[in-house]
Amino acid sequence: FYEYINFRIREILPHFLHLTEQLKKVGEDKMDKLLSEIYGLSSEQLQAYSAHVMLGGGSRGGPVLDHGKGVRVWDTEGKDYIDCTSQSWALYLGYANDAINAIIREHIENMTHIHQGFDTKARYYLAHKLASLAPAGMSRVSFTVGGGPAIEAAMKIAFKNVQPSRDFVTLFDSYHGTTLGTMGASWISTKSIGKFFGGSRFLPLTRHFIRIPNPVTYRNPLGVDTETYIDICLKMTREIFQRGTSGKPAGVIVETIQASAGQLILPLRYLQELRKICDEFETLLIYDEIQTFGRIGEVFAANHFGVTPDIIVLGKGLGAGLPLAAIIISDKLEGFQGDTEELHTFANPTLSMVTAAKQLELFENGVLANCREMGAYLGSQLRALSATYPEIGDVRQLGMHIGVELVDNPESKNPLEKEAGEIRTAGFRHGLILGMGGVRHNVLKIKPPLIINRDECDEILEKFAASLRDVLRK
Repeated sequence: FYEYINFRIREILPHFLHLTEQLKKVGEDKMDKLLSEIYGLSSEQLQAYSAHVMLGGGSRGGPVLDHGKGVRVWDTEGKDYIDCTSQSWALYLGYANDAINAIIREHIENMTHIHQGFDTKARYYLAHKLASLAPAGMSRVSFTVGGGPAIEAAMKIAFKNVQPSRDFVTLFDSYHGTTLGTMGASWISTKSIGKFFGGSRFLPLTRHFIRIPNPVTYRNPLGVDTETYIDICLKMTREIFQRGTSGKPAGVIVETIQASAGQLILPLRYLQELRKICDEFETLLIYDEIQTFGRIGEVFAANHFGVTPDIIVLGKGLGAGLPLAAIIISDKLEGFQGDTEELHTFANPTLSMVTAAKQLELFENGVLANCREMGAYLGSQLRALSATYPEIGDVRQLGMHIGVELVDNPESKNPLEKEAGEIRTAGFRHGLILGMGGVRHNVLKIKPPLIINRDECDEILEKFAASLRDVLRK
């Protein structure tokens, strides 16, 4: 009984504190009339206003979110959820982080938007900090507005430095954005899912990318052992570089953990050999670290794997919940010139830069250590859950970068696509927001904020097990 009461208090207290804080602000600060109007929208108004919003990605049908704190978020009906998506993997420090809010309030009194053509202390400081943490020999940084444009910035650098070249290479089932410059690099332009998806509608406007096999360790199309399949992938890559591109490949863009493909962790030997092939053919190795930055328990995946690329691309969580992206390039490469090779109005957002710098400070003061510890705990407990639910075919975990692949049984490994979607829906009922991944949509992503504690991990496990039970043990 006492454990139940304590659990309910822990569950209710953040919501109560948020309401108390809002009431206090209303009384003391006299909330702006417009903000009060927005916060006061009724369910009927929300339903009516939703007709004006176009969504080109994601899905509706989940809760309308109202406010959050830490790893938890509340909807407009007052129901709370533990968010295992960190809002598209961007809220590394959770909702309404006190340290981030404090630095926002202080800095916003001085400046917010500054055009790219003017220097700022915030940009200098953050560039220096990122360069100091990056692999040796990578010390120049260019900022931009989002992950897709950052991939495109890396492509520009590659073209400048690798000639003659025209083609870029990506892995099977890769995802690197939906801009016209990156959409062709992503699986959404292929028939990987068994049908043509959104990216295929814009092919006349998108770039052509050449794809190479990805070293799938759980289920590969040839049914051979893992090491043999890695060798096959590498041999095919060398053949494509030799005979399948016109000119040199300008660059090979890879995620060290293919997130959208199903949280596929690339084997170290594969990365090491891919680095050698790129050197042999004088092409650039480009790491898309938009999702791995910080989330694997290290600032950069390049440092974790010990294989240094020529360019690192950052986005999503870089700004601690505010829009910011960047590339870091090798000192050996020619960078951007100031004659409008790379110009964005919002590429010098000082507010995002100070929050990014503050987040890096917090990374060093325990956040990354907690990410490693809690990630390992979640991974071990999810694997243990497979004894009860053999439909958990594989658990792929590095830090807080976790994917759970659902299959009909461990031998056939046929993907449970329909059931995975139903489990995600059941999660909403139990107060759990899960992500979806894998081109077959049978991988559930569990990627909460990096500040999560042990009790919250246990709550995720309890609610995840309840969702599995609802669907798989009807």
